[in-house]
Amino acid sequence: MFSSLSVAAENVAPEFATANPSSGGFDVHAAERFAKLALACVEKEYPNKISHVLNSDTDVAPPRKLTPAFYGCYDWHSSVHGHWLLVRLVRAFPDASFARPAREALRKSLTAENLKQEAVYLGGQGRASFERPYGLAWLLQLCAELREWNNDQAREMSANLRPLEEAAVKRLKTWLPKLSHPVRIGEHDQTAFALGLMLDYARSK
Repeated sequence: MFSSLSVAAENVAPEFATANPSSGGFDVHAAERFAKLALACVEKEYPNKISHVLNSDTDVAPPRKLTPAFYGCYDWHSSVHGHWLLVRLVRAFPDASFARPAREALRKSLTAENLKQEAVYLGGQGRASFERPYGLAWLLQLCAELREWNNDQAREMSANLRPLEEAAVKRLKTWLPKLSHPVRIGEHDQTAFALGLMLDYARSK
């Protein structure tokens, strides 16, 4: 459900967002509901469903240690698109009541230290298929959203994301040539949705 809400918000271009419900646009009241959902989960560690390969005793750790930026919202990809949702909504409604707590949540998560650890985790042994393609595609969508936001905080977070962004792009470039046919199972592994997000990312560069 959270993913479907994020997709709905994706249809709202920040320059066309409106605070007037009568216009038929995505108004600030709808944005408030979306923002509350994301803010309630980005730092909520449990319950948590992780896809985690253990290589040694040192890999036994809570989610906040394994992936310190994206450990909330039940699983990694939901945390990633929860952060994307906050960025999208703050861009569209910078003066809304949720804008300040959303900015603070983003600031706490998307630090250089946290994201370096995320890149280390992604590159760990046995994790070649981690969140591929769905979660990695949402990560690239987050990178694109930050890059398109003309804001000092966004530029800082975008720079912090670069090691993880580069690792994700490398992982997907390795995987795509091996993809012999579309995956149409209608679940997270299906390729159409993820490729659409990747295309958005490529066009934003």
